[in-house]
Amino acid sequence: MNEQLTKLVEMTRTLGQPQNDYVIVGEGNTSCRADGGTFWIKASGQQMNGIEANGFVQVHAAPILEMLEKSPGDLAAQKNVMEAARVDPAVKLMPSVEVSFHAMLLEECNAQYIGHTHPVAINQILCSTRAEEFARKRMFPDQVVLCGPESVLVPYVDPGLPLAIAIRDRVRAYIDTYNEPPKVILLANHGLIVVGQTATEILNVTGMTVKSARILIGACSVGEPVFMADEDIPHIYRRPDEIYRRQQFVERSN
Repeated sequence: MNEQLTKLVEMTRTLGQPQNDYVIVGEGNTSCRADGGTFWIKASGQQMNGIEANGFVQVHAAPILEMLEKSPGDLAAQKNVMEAARVDPAVKLMPSVEVSFHAMLLEECNAQYIGHTHPVAINQILCSTRAEEFARKRMFPDQVVLCGPESVLVPYVDPGLPLAIAIRDRVRAYIDTYNEPPKVILLANHGLIVVGQTATEILNVTGMTVKSARILIGACSVGEPVFMADEDIPHIYRRPDEIYRRQQFVERSN
């Protein structure tokens, strides 16, 4: 098993640990870049907790990305493209139905790893009227440092190709505003996507986003939440010492 797949397996298992409350049953999916224009993605129906290397499928990115520019047709036609994109035709597992947004984010955000989960704390907010507020505002410095100055919020869209296109539009708007890709993408009534350069970054940003959700829920339970001032957020995010700390959180877990 190569190093990329080894790290992806370990990251996915950690995200899937029951005590985290990020996913249950077959929820969520993860991916990472491989070689030669390919990437690894969790196969459809596989559980993240305890997953092995054979629970992932290696696919060619190009035919998946082409679907975003010109849809091949209905769901059956899209499935045919996904099947044909598998690097090893002998593999019987199908890539996750969300393979299109993984291919798009790896490309558009120049990312190495992606983690998509459905944390209960986050979905409590994303299934409420507080979703936009949670995406736009920040409550404490480490939320800014790890999760970025703002999160992308995508309204509910049918999973699969329509969702990938909706995410792409919102991500491009974020990049136009901040001149860098987002770290956190929130899917209304659905879940969380974290985009990063290392498996460690995915785990750390996911954990901090979940902590942020729990803090907002707790603050709402005792009164109105108090958010950081808008002018303080870019200051914290661009401080040299915080940039250094952020890099440590990307490269290692402590």
